[in-house]
Amino acid sequence: MTAVLTREACEAMDRSDPLAFARVRFALPPGVIYLDGNSLGPLPRATADALAQQVQVAWGQGLIRSWNTAGWIDAPLRIGTRIARLIGAGADEVAVTDSTSVNLFKLASAAVALRPGRRVILSEPGNFPTDLYMLQGLCQQLGGAVELKCVPRDRIADALDDTVAVLVLTHVHYTSGEMFDMAGMTARAHAVGALTLWDLSHSTGAVPVDLSAAGADLAVGCGYKYLNGGPGAPAFAYVARRHQADLRQPLSGWMGHAAPFAFVDDYQPAEGIARMLCGTPSVLAMTALDCGIATFDGVEMAAVRTKSMSLSSLFLDLLEARLPGLFELVSPRNAADRASHVSLAHPDGYAIMAALIAAGVIGDFRAPDRLRFGFTPLYLSHADVFDAVETLVRIMQTESWRDPRFAVRQAVT
Repeated sequence: MTAVLTREACEAMDRSDPLAFARVRFALPPGVIYLDGNSLGPLPRATADALAQQVQVAWGQGLIRSWNTAGWIDAPLRIGTRIARLIGAGADEVAVTDSTSVNLFKLASAAVALRPGRRVILSEPGNFPTDLYMLQGLCQQLGGAVELKCVPRDRIADALDDTVAVLVLTHVHYTSGEMFDMAGMTARAHAVGALTLWDLSHSTGAVPVDLSAAGADLAVGCGYKYLNGGPGAPAFAYVARRHQADLRQPLSGWMGHAAPFAFVDDYQPAEGIARMLCGTPSVLAMTALDCGIATFDGVEMAAVRTKSMSLSSLFLDLLEARLPGLFELVSPRNAADRASHVSLAHPDGYAIMAALIAAGVIGDFRAPDRLRFGFTPLYLSHADVFDAVETLVRIMQTESWRDPRFAVRQAVT
């Protein structure tokens, strides 16, 4: 257990925080401790003005000319290049397009086509539901030629054989925060001739990722969590350069065409990562995502990782000292094995989280009984963590969470 268990000690740590400069980049509401950046990043200060500029000037004055003059048409690849540095990818290996779900479908379909004769997509039970749903839909679309096989994570390596076309895993588990050894698992897949498709939605901007060093083939990730791109922000797709010429994604929309404005009848895929594009990009959403990525300017992911582990470890140390045995820890206790959020289990988790949110500490709940707390280093301090735990202590000691209003389930948890 760490010796840092006083607020004064937390404040001292914050005074020497190398990432303290980034906090002012966010328009955080007063009186709120935001521990849900793992689900929706907060509003960057620059976003409102950037959107107003696009609406009033680029759209309002430039009109359709702004596809050329304001760089709208180049946004998917330009912003993809900015994400590339956060995930260890080449500048020409990432495109911003569609949603995570759609990109996963596109890449899983392409991966199966790259491994003809293999009939298994391998994943794990309890993977993020949309990933499994999209893979189930793909198998149905292929008429049973391919099946989805899910095995527990400790048996995945043994399940890899020459029937597997693609291994589809989420690098950071959405509830537990547990991380896969990306390089090790990718090597095991390659040893049997399978491809890998990684979901980086809870990784990008939270932990260092090096797709190139890991030898990863394909990856997807969202823009609205740690990248702070706003609700429903566009997602991104990664295709290793060595696969791009052979990749045939199934959603052959006009923006992925080699010459979109030639307006010919027959589809010809664009060169490189641009073939991952499909329909017309949402310029306003792209603008907000660009502002979100800018919150990482001058930030090294190694420093993010160090502070993330410090914040989450402090949270657990304080919890164990102040509320021993009251919650079950779902996440790994060893900081090196978890990403940037912590999950606790409690039979009344929903009501407890609702009471916390009402008290100004915002986390979220995942069925059936998980309370999730995200520790985003760009705007959270150690003092915030101390205050959040003290609020939780007060709620548990007074049993204020038993108020019937906190048991009323909202549509979004």
